[in-house]
Amino acid sequence: MRSLIRSVVVVAAALPAVALSACHAGSTATSIGRISGSDTIVVGTTSAPASLDFTTTGGAAIPQALMSNVYEGLVRITADGEVVPHLATSWEVSEDGTVYTFQLREDVTFSNGDEFTAETAAFSIGYVQDNWTNGLAAGMDAVVGTTVLAPHVLQVTLERPSNNWLWSMGTLIGAMMTPNGIDTLATDPVGTGPYTVAQWAVGESITFETRPDYWGPEPENATAAIRYFSDATATTNALQSGDVDLVWAMQAPELLDNLPDNYDVAVGTTQGELLLSMNNRVAPFDDVRVRQAVMHAVDRRAIIDLVYEGHGTDTGGVPVPPSDPWYGKSDRYPVGPQRARQLLASAGYEPGEAEVTISVPSLPYAEATAEVLYSQLRDVGFDVELKSTEFPAVWLAEVMGDHDYQMSLIAHVEARDIPVLFGNPDYYLGFDSALVREELMLADTGPLSEQAGHMQAAVAEIMDQAGADTLLNVPNIVLSAPGVTGVEPDVVTDALPLAGISRQMPAGEVE
Repeated sequence: MRSLIRSVVVVAAALPAVALSACHAGSTATSIGRISGSDTIVVGTTSAPASLDFTTTGGAAIPQALMSNVYEGLVRITADGEVVPHLATSWEVSEDGTVYTFQLREDVTFSNGDEFTAETAAFSIGYVQDNWTNGLAAGMDAVVGTTVLAPHVLQVTLERPSNNWLWSMGTLIGAMMTPNGIDTLATDPVGTGPYTVAQWAVGESITFETRPDYWGPEPENATAAIRYFSDATATTNALQSGDVDLVWAMQAPELLDNLPDNYDVAVGTTQGELLLSMNNRVAPFDDVRVRQAVMHAVDRRAIIDLVYEGHGTDTGGVPVPPSDPWYGKSDRYPVGPQRARQLLASAGYEPGEAEVTISVPSLPYAEATAEVLYSQLRDVGFDVELKSTEFPAVWLAEVMGDHDYQMSLIAHVEARDIPVLFGNPDYYLGFDSALVREELMLADTGPLSEQAGHMQAAVAEIMDQAGADTLLNVPNIVLSAPGVTGVEPDVVTDALPLAGISRQMPAGEVE
């Protein structure tokens, strides 16, 4: 079987990118070969953004390039998932958990020279609520008002306590913007980060230059760039030829054996879950016993080995990435074909009677995985049909939009998305549990010290009800040329930070 992996920037929950023809001045072409510069780091990856405005365009490609590089937030998320100060130096929370008072840094300017103040922070929060059309703007719904208490003191009032809100402020919805940068969001973003966009060649590359007036630590490079390639072979060839210094989100792990030994291979975790969805409202999956039969029938380790060349984390079906504090691998559903057959029989299905159509999105990793699932499910008595479904348009319309499917699979990459996946009965999974919704509400609104316990209780019920099967935590495979340092392969939010990456030229090599 051909082994393929799709970059984790492909996301089922995001709308297709909106193509825009405008671009930054000078960006109508890009350098052929390596983007020049004696102190430059060049990253190769796939899925180029069609716009630089994530306020109106979904998908992970834009925040991957811009967050932490051009845009920053009041807070940031550490590698272990903790919320720590960034543009805010500290904050206090009222006793009822609804009022946050942020003390802001006083030495920060935007790249256009505007001062970062409580006024611009309040504007940024309001802009998400009033103007964003990206669906992730819902993360700001808890906010009912902002008050500027002093030039660098901002008060934010929530409708109810929300632990999720502060964490989400470390993602793209927390990006601080200036009113004077809104008109050029799609082509020339203005932020407080260490870089500006120096050149954008649509579909080919984005080049960043460091800001001499940046408030934080000086980046390890003077120039950084992201180059986009159409396939994994072209990306790895660019790495070996020196056109790029590292490959982010390597798509074809079967090519790793062809790399020279002095190239570094790092495999990190992501927020991505490869989810095998079962429409809980449609037969045969409206019967929990059938869903549980699927959980026992699927050999997740075999999928990881056959499709991902052994890369990826088997969570035991749990829809939680290893970076979250409530993560824990489940042993609820060990591989057991006989147990699966028993569950099908108890649900009233003789071998071959449980007819299942898998709507397979036209993505290489999904197609390869579906072939494995076909064999595993037929082995326990399901009558399986694979239906190729064009992605994104048809899949988004039929599966996610109209819920017109029985089973499907897709990589969901949004951070902490359990409330979206399992907390809304009207979502395309059709999962409906009052107990899960209650635990999710308590996790969000209760004391932060109790959040993990409520999330674990919600996950336990999701697993008991077999709401969906997480086939694996999608790996982030990063390849680095000799001399490249500062690469962190674990993906915690939506950013690809470039400032900490550097390249030491091998002895005797000149540029």
